[in-house]
Amino acid sequence: MDMQEQLRKIQEEAAASLEAVSDKAGLDALRLKLLGKKGDLTMLLRSMGQLPADMRPKAGQMINEVREKLTAQLDALDSKIKKLEQEKKLAREAIDVTEPRKHTPLGSMHPVSLVQDQLIDVFTGMGFDVVEGPEVEYDHYNFELLNLPKNHPARDAQDTFYIEDNIVLRTHTSPVQARTMLTRKPPIRIVCPGRVYRADEVDATHSPVFHQMEGLVIDEDVTMADLKGTLDAFAKALYGDDVTTRFRPSFFPFTEPSAEVDLTCVNCHGKGCRVCKGTGWIEVLGAGMVNPKVLDMCGIDSKKYRGFAFGVGLERIVMLRYGITDMRALYEGDVRFLSQFRED
Repeated sequence: MDMQEQLRKIQEEAAASLEAVSDKAGLDALRLKLLGKKGDLTMLLRSMGQLPADMRPKAGQMINEVREKLTAQLDALDSKIKKLEQEKKLAREAIDVTEPRKHTPLGSMHPVSLVQDQLIDVFTGMGFDVVEGPEVEYDHYNFELLNLPKNHPARDAQDTFYIEDNIVLRTHTSPVQARTMLTRKPPIRIVCPGRVYRADEVDATHSPVFHQMEGLVIDEDVTMADLKGTLDAFAKALYGDDVTTRFRPSFFPFTEPSAEVDLTCVNCHGKGCRVCKGTGWIEVLGAGMVNPKVLDMCGIDSKKYRGFAFGVGLERIVMLRYGITDMRALYEGDVRFLSQFRED
């Protein structure tokens, strides 16, 4: 059989095979049979060495013309099969947007997030900036710059999680205040919300992970009266105009003088009840005037500037706000509990 006859036969068989192919696998098999390393055309091309030298150029031209024709036919069929497969896939994956679906439960803001956002609104309304910092903190910022040097007895009360000798999980958000004083010049007016960590046992009123918001004001002629006025405004914005504050002497290394701050009981409004143990007051936060030693360590002239600081536990505020008696309910992720705080 001469070369031309062989090429004609290959084209006729290819045409019949192309008509029968209906999927990608069949097409790949046909392409391999015709154009592969051991395909019909390849084997025919290899047999050209048996032809006389003067016939080889014409034979090679004929083979290449057939190869180009078959390649074009195979590529055209490939495009057609891909299009059909895409249409089938789209048909299988089609979504009927009119079909009724089950109601998808919506999440809600966590009560701690709700209270934190409200407090941020209150303090930013009074001109405070919101500043955040790392939860994994250096001992230098968490303790030393806050007047808690190595071996200070007050460190024992912090029940600190140590990662390394000089790296801790922050026990309060006060290191954010230290970092701010080192990088900003007065006047400074900031609040620092965030998670903090202490090695407490889990019970109805304690958790090893909880949230704080601390505030710091540094300026000339700042007094304790400014602190009380700020906290009175905070208490009234949060609980109503009939709530006020009461200061009791206390001690914090970071502040001097220091005070524990009570609020009028939001349950009985000062009359005395089970929540406030009959006193009419509930302890909510700690505060005081920034210790001059802290100002000096942070590069602020304590002879020119004074300041006050305060810190409030957000879980404490949340529990008072919503009448929650067990802090653990805030962390268990029970949708039935959390859904009560959805703001539609």
